[in-house]
Amino acid sequence: MQNATYNVKVFKTEVRKNAKGKITSYRVLWQTDKLPVWKRSFKKAPQADAFRSSLVTAQRNGEAFSLATGEPVSWGRARQEMSWYDFVCKYVDMKWRRAAGRYREDIARALTAATPAMLTTESGKPDGKELRAAMQRWACNTKKRENAPEDVALILKWLAENTKPVSALADAETARAALDAATSKTDGTAAAATTARKHRMVLANALDYAVELGLLDGNPVRALRWKPARITGEVDRRRVVSHAQARALLAAVAQQEPSGKRLVAFFALMYYAGLRPEEAVNLRRGDIMLPDLITNPETGEQREDLDAWGEIHIRRAAPFVGRDWTDDGQLRQVRALKHRADDESRHVPCVPELVAILRAHLAKFNDGLDGRVFYGVRGGELPNITYRRAWRKARKDALTADQAASPLAERPYDLRHACVSTWLNGGVPAPQVAEWAGHSVEVLNRIYAKCIDGQDETARRRITAALRES
Repeated sequence: MQNATYNVKVFKTEVRKNAKGKITSYRVLWQTDKLPVWKRSFKKAPQADAFRSSLVTAQRNGEAFSLATGEPVSWGRARQEMSWYDFVCKYVDMKWRRAAGRYREDIARALTAATPAMLTTESGKPDGKELRAAMQRWACNTKKRENAPEDVALILKWLAENTKPVSALADAETARAALDAATSKTDGTAAAATTARKHRMVLANALDYAVELGLLDGNPVRALRWKPARITGEVDRRRVVSHAQARALLAAVAQQEPSGKRLVAFFALMYYAGLRPEEAVNLRRGDIMLPDLITNPETGEQREDLDAWGEIHIRRAAPFVGRDWTDDGQLRQVRALKHRADDESRHVPCVPELVAILRAHLAKFNDGLDGRVFYGVRGGELPNITYRRAWRKARKDALTADQAASPLAERPYDLRHACVSTWLNGGVPAPQVAEWAGHSVEVLNRIYAKCIDGQDETARRRITAALRES
């Protein structure tokens, strides 16, 4: 057991006297694991004797003593008991202010998933789906909890009265049940590997807080043997489009009404500049630096320099979170770039093909709110459903039936994978690609290892040559 010991010595009670020989107090002394002696003073001898007897009894019963307080562990639990429901609410409130919107939702999902293992009874239990919704959307939401509608409030009341104390997790069987619930689907089957890993991490972090509060002596989840499913994280080469396929998809987007033409540049930024969707949707006109047009000195006419490059300055991202998990009730939360400090930004080159697309877009569409380049048809934020629907239709129109049924460019994010793969296959050094893409070199090499063309063929030629020589 962490932060506890069974090595305890209880000494005789010390009688304290003043200079005149008058007894002033009775002091109980004991020692845990060779640490400095613990002391507790009492005004009367019976009080000191009772306290010392309690220490001796705990010692003889083989109880563990806390190294932090010097007292038997069971005493601390008795003083600081808290139900699982109350603890979850307290943990959520502690994390809320600094947590990003998506992480707030991740915490809610993970702790809601673990809750069935912490119920004390099935009697009067609400419907499973309604119970999960009440726990995840209301109990685990600092902003909404106190304003829960009456039917939800009744479910939360039942949860508050029928969840085990956090100290129950000190039992390995209970801790295992909570971990299994957190890393499983509602039907009991294993959750996806990424979800299982995330939920296990959230549960372990929450129980670290329980230790901090003195509700547990050690984190039982971290002590359990648990092996998650292996995740490579590599990009599937079948998702990566060719340049011809990408152009066909962009053309198919342009044909759609009413949003198609305003979305061409949005998708083009992912394919030609490797932007994430949450970066593209938050782009401002001032973040785009286009090269000057060439002016004919005789006629004064201007034309595009087909070889000139531009640059894109990415400052902030606006991932879709949902109104429940943002402080201001917006669908998106504007925040720092992924894996970057709050004041960091990055520059990405803008190839001539993208320059032409962006110039046409900026000429056709006025700036949106706060100078945004992309916005909805009615002028508000660009909805996720709008560009996802457009992408699904473009795949259906531009790809063959077999291609549309495959993972090829299944998600708009796959355009970013195609861009990074193009940079690597074009011979751009990995550190430069990593800087443009907003990755570390180590992550870049791991994710895109299978997307670099030509390595297999080179290896085969070398093997053939080696065999011929032998």
